[in-house]
Amino acid sequence: MARTGWGRIARFGMGMARMGMVWMGMMVLGAALLAPSALRAQPSARTDAPPRRAAAMAGRAAERIDIDGVAAEPSWSMAPAISGFRQFDPVPDAEPSQATEFRVLYDEESLYLFVRAFDSSPDSIMRALSRRDLRGPSDQIGIFIDSYNDRRTGFAFYVNPDGVKRDFSVYDDNFHDNSWNGVWDVATTVDSLGWTAEFRIPLSQLRYADAEAHTFGFGVRRELERANERSSWPLFSRTTSGFMSQLGELDGLAGLDASRRVELTPYAVTKSITRAQAAGGWETVPQASAGGDLKIGLTPNMTLDATVNPDFGQVEADPAVLNLTAFETFVSERRPFFVEGTGLYSFSLNCYIVVDCSTNEGLFYSRRIGRNPALRRSGDVTTPEATPIASAAKLTGRSSGGFSYGMLDAVTRRVSGAGDYTAEPLTNYAVLRAQQDLRNGDAVVSWIATAVNRDLDAATAPFLHESAYVTGASFRSRFGDRNYEVNGSLAASRVGGDQAALERTQRSSTHYFQQPGDDPAVDASRTSLSGYAAQIKVGKYAGGFTRFETSLVRQSPGFEVNDLGYLRRADILDWSTWASLNFQAPTRLYRWLSFNGNHWQHWNTSGVALENAWNFNGHIGLHSNWNFHAGGTLGGLGTTFNDRSTRGGPPLRQSRWIAPWFGVNGDSRRMVVPGMWVNLSRRDEGRTATYSLSPNLSVQASTRFRVSLGAGYSRAKNNTQWYGNFTDDAGTTRHTFARLNQRTVSMNVRVNYTATPDLTFELYGEPFTSSGTYSDVRQVSATPDAADYADRFVPFTPPGTPTSTFSYRQLRTNAVLRWEYRPGSTLFLVWAHGRQGSTTNEPRQAWRDDFADLFGMHPDNTFLVKVSYWLNR
Repeated sequence: MARTGWGRIARFGMGMARMGMVWMGMMVLGAALLAPSALRAQPSARTDAPPRRAAAMAGRAAERIDIDGVAAEPSWSMAPAISGFRQFDPVPDAEPSQATEFRVLYDEESLYLFVRAFDSSPDSIMRALSRRDLRGPSDQIGIFIDSYNDRRTGFAFYVNPDGVKRDFSVYDDNFHDNSWNGVWDVATTVDSLGWTAEFRIPLSQLRYADAEAHTFGFGVRRELERANERSSWPLFSRTTSGFMSQLGELDGLAGLDASRRVELTPYAVTKSITRAQAAGGWETVPQASAGGDLKIGLTPNMTLDATVNPDFGQVEADPAVLNLTAFETFVSERRPFFVEGTGLYSFSLNCYIVVDCSTNEGLFYSRRIGRNPALRRSGDVTTPEATPIASAAKLTGRSSGGFSYGMLDAVTRRVSGAGDYTAEPLTNYAVLRAQQDLRNGDAVVSWIATAVNRDLDAATAPFLHESAYVTGASFRSRFGDRNYEVNGSLAASRVGGDQAALERTQRSSTHYFQQPGDDPAVDASRTSLSGYAAQIKVGKYAGGFTRFETSLVRQSPGFEVNDLGYLRRADILDWSTWASLNFQAPTRLYRWLSFNGNHWQHWNTSGVALENAWNFNGHIGLHSNWNFHAGGTLGGLGTTFNDRSTRGGPPLRQSRWIAPWFGVNGDSRRMVVPGMWVNLSRRDEGRTATYSLSPNLSVQASTRFRVSLGAGYSRAKNNTQWYGNFTDDAGTTRHTFARLNQRTVSMNVRVNYTATPDLTFELYGEPFTSSGTYSDVRQVSATPDAADYADRFVPFTPPGTPTSTFSYRQLRTNAVLRWEYRPGSTLFLVWAHGRQGSTTNEPRQAWRDDFADLFGMHPDNTFLVKVSYWLNR
């Protein structure tokens, strides 16, 4: 193979040496930037004392404040009115077209805010009723509270003129956790002067240090939808790194309640499930269960969250997908207990701007807890599709010195199938997290550890790890007026168990130790496997109109985190660079404009070049509020190989490829909002071509009723689709490929009806079909590294009855009626409906007939009633 030449090895070694020097230099730079003494040695360095920020004063409420949207209480007139809002979008630091002012009060238990949004045309105020946490096309008022005043974390509370609430927590200065749902009150009114919003935020929903007096980070934002204008107090800069660090301060808070907070939410669930029987036919099974959530404020800055026998039946079903790759499909977390506060437990892998962290790889992947039983295929149709969670608990806290910590532990029950066969053993999952802010939040060091322990038996020991331990540390430092940033991380893993289980791990798609010519090799006597991952990146993320980032990643062949994390593959070396130009100030031609270019190179740790690609993109936002996007990638430059396509066989050389794309989004303020995304690609010297169309349409039929429609259509003529690995009587494995002509059609519809902000109905449905035809089956030749595509294969006749066609169909729908009948207490009525089936070696048919057959299948139905009641003290 060409990669074995001395010249290639020498070039690779020189490249690694250069990257090693860059890596070492970045580590030294990061260490210097983390050290306050290094900064103090320079006259221009920032001091430990943060600069004084814009400040507002909170007044003490002298009487009970009724939340009615009217500032009728005398205390409101005594509180100072704060104005001085400045526009930050579309024109940075401009005078807003409409004035805004606010007042703040507090007592021992709550924080109160009254916002007056003046409007010269009250009849033109945009309004939209929607379910909680869904932003409709309407005006908005938001308040931001950094109760630790650490300039990195906090909470956001939004409301629109119809009283629809949105809230989320903020972590790491700039990232939102939309799953957080606080218990708070707000009332709005629309009058001749504009509109008002009166908030009551219970102090029990915030986290703050135990002190006699407090200063909170604080900010207010207004969004004027018809003008597509956003303003804030204090001024927010889109060209400055971070979000919470730009807030002002709220002073005058003294004598806040420091008592322990206790919230208990018991719930009861009843279900009726229609499902298949092992002997054929269908049955309806009634089920009833009860559980509860507990939240205890052990101290003002330490909180314990726990759940017992949780049920997440109200959560929307996962989208349909047909995966023909070597890698596991990532599925987003939707369960509230695990989504809330996830920012603290996040430790990303392979995360850099070129991929925008879209691989979702990391050390903690909460969907492992309560997953589909690992050995479910060894059971029958009666084997449960999810592993029940017996209990889970989270302890989180933050000190006044900027030290954050978290502990999570969950226990899942044993799942058995036919004949008491273990499909998933009793398992304990644990996560420890610690993070320390330095230099007023401009530097951070963090640590994480995860552990998985399973109670294995003879059936599960050959397949699953008995134990899995991972630890990692990271740092981040901002410098150069916070415009520049350097990040680094290092993680190590160890898994242990039966020899058969460890051999399976070595042969899995994450590792492929059996691949010929690579340094790693399968060791059937192993009872443990260890590895590491490291990353360093440095970039300019704010200031002016230029941005850049360069990143270096290395993961050893034995790095394994998939027991509680998510990793598609180990054995990788990646060097990626990104740069962009961003024009935020509007001109006569556009509201904003940006361009970016990317370059990345991948190798495995044995020196095989896996990718060398360039990518360029452009984005523009017009004054009409339409956005247009376009770009393209040219890859496979030089001599590169795919070391995963043969599923453990020799690396297969890849030819150059090109993938253009473009998209458009309509004006979100209109009743009808269209959109379209198109992706194209061409590779394998023209033998492979794919395209996909994704149109979407949102219709705001009224202020209460909204319909979103989407569709997906893709055609793929893939001339290098893996077909199978076949071992003959002599023990020789044939790695085969075929030409796959695949068609995938999907649709999705989402209907939202809001009777009141507390009573909503949502329907989601997604029919999905994918069918394909295999032809021209070939095996990898003796020259998989041949320059000419045709020389990489030779003819092959599959044994037995080979698969020539396939068809997969699935329909998933969820209908949810949600009624928050009192603050924090909710009633859910849920109907979950599903149909699924597949066929092989049957004549292909039109996609319309595939959809017709889908609706003719016998459905699985689940009807669920869940009621919860929030208690607090």
